Amino acid sequence: MRPGGLRAVFQPIIHLEDLRVVAHEGLMRPAHGRLTPLQLLDIARNAGRLGELETQAARTLVRAFDFDRGGRLLLNLSAHAILQGALRPQQIIESLQSAGRDLSRFVIEITERDIVEDVGRLADALGYLRAAGIRIALDDFGNGHSNFELWHELGPEYVKLDRYLIHEIAQSPGRLSIVRALVQVADSLGTDLIAEGVEHVQDLAIIQDLGIRYAQGYLLGRPAERATEAVPDDLRLASREKLPVWPRSGRRSSFPKVTAAHLLIEAPFITDDASNFDAEQLFRQHPDLQALPVVDGDQRPLGLINRRVFNERMAVPFARELLGRKPCIKLMHASPIMADVAQNIDAMSEILLGEDQRYLSDGFIITRDGRYAGVGTGEALVRRVTELRIEAARYANPLTLLPGNIPIAEHIARLIEAQQPFMAAYCDLNHFKPYNDQYGYFRGDRMIRLVASTLLRHAEPQWDFVGHVGGDDFVVLFQSDDWERRCRDMVGEFNAASLALFDESDRTRGVLEGEDRAGRYATFPLTTLTIGVAPASRGRFTTAEEVASQAAAAKRQAKRLNVGLHVLDADPGH
Repeated sequence: MRPGGLRAVFQPIIHLEDLRVVAHEGLMRPAHGRLTPLQLLDIARNAGRLGELETQAARTLVRAFDFDRGGRLLLNLSAHAILQGALRPQQIIESLQSAGRDLSRFVIEITERDIVEDVGRLADALGYLRAAGIRIALDDFGNGHSNFELWHELGPEYVKLDRYLIHEIAQSPGRLSIVRALVQVADSLGTDLIAEGVEHVQDLAIIQDLGIRYAQGYLLGRPAERATEAVPDDLRLASREKLPVWPRSGRRSSFPKVTAAHLLIEAPFITDDASNFDAEQLFRQHPDLQALPVVDGDQRPLGLINRRVFNERMAVPFARELLGRKPCIKLMHASPIMADVAQNIDAMSEILLGEDQRYLSDGFIITRDGRYAGVGTGEALVRRVTELRIEAARYANPLTLLPGNIPIAEHIARLIEAQQPFMAAYCDLNHFKPYNDQYGYFRGDRMIRLVASTLLRHAEPQWDFVGHVGGDDFVVLFQSDDWERRCRDMVGEFNAASLALFDESDRTRGVLEGEDRAGRYATFPLTTLTIGVAPASRGRFTTAEEVASQAAAAKRQAKRLNVGLHVLDADPGH
C-alpha cells in the first residue's frame, strides 16, 4: 500500500445497441510480486486494513484513468469495509473529488464475499453517495452473496450479472431462462443490467436479443493500462452473423412489437426535495392524477405518492401542521412498478400475474434510459394485454401453438430485409389422410403434435424458426450450418416414433387399408415425414411469397421422388 505499490488496468463496458464504449471498470493489480488481487484483498482484510487498501486502489485508478476517452469509471468497494467503518461515505467522496471530475462520472461497484448482515445500514451509506451524484452497481449477481434482498433494498442503477450466468449461455437453456427472468426483474425495478464474462459471439448475440443494455468481457476488450474508445470492427460484423429467433422455445413472442411507449401518459412529477404541501398543490391542479411520481435531481424515479393514501394521511388531525412542510418522500411508496419505454408488453404482462397489485390504483412509472418519461395506468395495461392476447391467438395454430402463416411470413421478411441467407424447409406427411380417415381426428391430432415436437427438438432454438402452416404442413426456416443433418434427424426420429401411433396389426402389415380419392379400395404405406428444402441465398428472393412457393415446390419434388429429404438446386443466376 506504499506509493507505487499498485497499478491500474481498465476493462471496457460496451453499450450493446451500438457497440460503443461507455465506461470502464477499474481493476487494481499489485505492481510487484506474484500476489493475485484476491490474495492481496484477503491479506488486507485479515490485517484489518481492507478499507485502506481499497481507498489506495481507488485513488490509483482515478489518477490513471483517461476520463476524456473512457466514459464513466466503475470502482470496486466492498460492503464489508463500508459496514465496518473502514470506508466512510464522506471519505469516499473526498477521494473521488480529488480527480477534479463531476461525481456523476463515477459508479461504485459493491462487492461482497460474505453475507451482508445489515442491509439497511449499507443502503443508508450508499444513499449518501447517491445524493452526491455517484451511481451504484451491484457486482457478481448470480454467484456469491449478491442477492435479491440487496438488489431490492439498495436500489442500484446497475446490476452486473456474474460470468457464471453469461459464459456459454448460448449452449445452456437453463441459464438462458434464468437471465431472461432477471431481465424482466430489472425492467420492473428500473435497473440496467451489465453482462460480465462475454467471451463468445454467440453469447453476445443472445444477451443483445434479451435486451441487456451493457456488457463486458474478453470478447469486447481485455483489461489494459489505457482506456479504449471503440470495439474492433470485425466484432461489429460478427455480432450479427445470424438473425435470432425469439423466444428460445421455438415459438415467437405471444405479442407483436408493442412496448410500454404505447401506454405512456405525460404526467407531472415532483422532486424529492419538495414538501407535502407542494404535492398537495399538484394533486389539486391535476384532479385526474391518481399517483404522483417522485424523482431525484437527475430525474431518476424514486417512488409514487398515491392520491387516496396521501389525502387520508393529510386529513388526520394536526397532520398538515406536522407533515405539510416535511419532504414529500415521507408519504411516498419507495418501490414503484417501473418499465422502460422499450419494454415489450409481453414482459409487462407478468405484472398482471404478480402478487403486487398496486398497478391497479397507482399505475406504474415509465422510464427512458433510466430517467422519468411518464406514467401508465393499470386499466390501460389490462386493456392492451387483453387486446394483444386476442390478436396473438389469431396468429398461432391452436393445436400446436406454433406460429401460423402471418408470423412465418413476417420472419421470412425479416430474413430477406437483413440479407441473411437461410434454408426454407417445407415439412409434410405422406399418406396422412388415410391415417386420419381410419383412426379419427383425435389420433390424427396426436400425429400432428408429434411432428411439431420432433421439429422443435431438432431445430436450433436460437436460429431456426419453426412454424405451422396448417393441417400436416409445417415450415422450418434454418440458419443453422448443419441444417441438413437436422432435417435427416427429424425425418428419422418421426418415422420411428410415429409407429407407436398405429395399431399392432397395421404395423405388422406395414400398410393401411382404405379408400383412395376416387373412393376405390386401396392400400397405403404407413405415414412418414417428407421435407423439401429451398436455399434462400442472399438476394435470391424479395418476398415471402417467393420463398413459400419454392419451398412448396421442393416438398412436391421430394414426394414425387419418394425420398425423406430433397433440396432444390439454387437458382444458377444467383
